[in-house]
Amino acid sequence: MKVLLDTHLLLWWLADDEHLPARAAATIADPSTEVIVSAASAWEISIKQAAGRLDAPEDLLDAIAANDFGTIPITVDHAMAAGALPPHHADPFDRMLIAQAQLEGFTLVSVDSRFSDYDVELLPLG
Repeated sequence: MKVLLDTHLLLWWLADDEHLPARAAATIADPSTEVIVSAASAWEISIKQAAGRLDAPEDLLDAIAANDFGTIPITVDHAMAAGALPPHHADPFDRMLIAQAQLEGFTLVSVDSRFSDYDVELLPLG
């Protein structure tokens, strides 16, 4: 299975945070799961870090590599798909993750209930 992590899930995993749902933790830890981190998450994290609104690893790329997570860039196709999504969700980073999961066939891992308004495969966490 290939999963794309929402930014919250990535940060919770890296911090070993108790908010990380058990099903998400088990899926991420499963050696047969290919875990993907989007450039959109790195972008969101760096913006919030620079604004002093987020405590996250300064060495995010090293942390991603240390966990053997793959990465995916933002392409023009992803951008066009994100822009064409119905307006159920206003957060541009989340819209990008939804578009990437749709186009690339990833299962999206998120606790955001608004993601279910889209035609995207979600990892059941409930």
